[in-house]
Amino acid sequence: MLVGAVLRFRRKLLLFVAEIAPDPRDYPGLLPELAQPGSLVFEPTDGPVDPASVYWWDFRIGANWHAPLGPGSSIAELGDHPVVHVAHADALAYAEWAGKRLPTEAEFEFAARGGLDGADYAWGDELAPHGAMLANYWHGAFPHANSLADGWLRTSPVGSFPANGFGLFDMIGNVWEWTDDWFAQPRAEKKHGGSCCIPANPRGGTRGGSIVRKDPIRVPRKVLKGGSHLCAADYCQRYRPSARYAQPVDTSTCHIGFRCVIRRD
Repeated sequence: MLVGAVLRFRRKLLLFVAEIAPDPRDYPGLLPELAQPGSLVFEPTDGPVDPASVYWWDFRIGANWHAPLGPGSSIAELGDHPVVHVAHADALAYAEWAGKRLPTEAEFEFAARGGLDGADYAWGDELAPHGAMLANYWHGAFPHANSLADGWLRTSPVGSFPANGFGLFDMIGNVWEWTDDWFAQPRAEKKHGGSCCIPANPRGGTRGGSIVRKDPIRVPRKVLKGGSHLCAADYCQRYRPSARYAQPVDTSTCHIGFRCVIRRD
């Protein structure tokens, strides 16, 4: 299982980013008390909040891949869940150690579609056909009311939901997954009377181009794919193969994981 592999990997090579205290020189304005190892943990709010806020995120000192909710928590009962609290460097280092690599954005999307090119979801055009729960995502008003219709508030065991047409599990929902592409904002192109479209193969981003120019913390961003258990119909709807998110490479959370791929020529 992945968690067991990560345990062996950690003993052999390095600490994960969430286990290393951030350098205040890299983060202007960082409060001294936050210059400790930790990661972002989601907590439901007591009621509705501004969707543009981040009130549901708690930088929790001591949270990491083997203590996903912070000190006192563990992965003892989570051996078949995806590993979380991994930054891009963690995922990349593990992939290289295992003789594999991280997928590109295009590869991930192709795999997530499972052969259903053009469908809204990995299983067709209905989110929950005949009421069937086909992925782990947020059910209800985000971020305070989750009906748990799919059975899970946080991560779920791999294989809890049906595989897609390629036999792959959790390509949608559960946890976001790192790709190895730098994030690039699609540029609208005028074609056929001004219709806007994006390239079929989204590769081409650069490290410099992925940085938010107005942000004082100059951290490049990689593309996340697949959505997570926190994606909701009234919030982001990113439980779709086409969805993507720009994630700073140094940032780990309780809903970001990864998978490795092998190219067979």
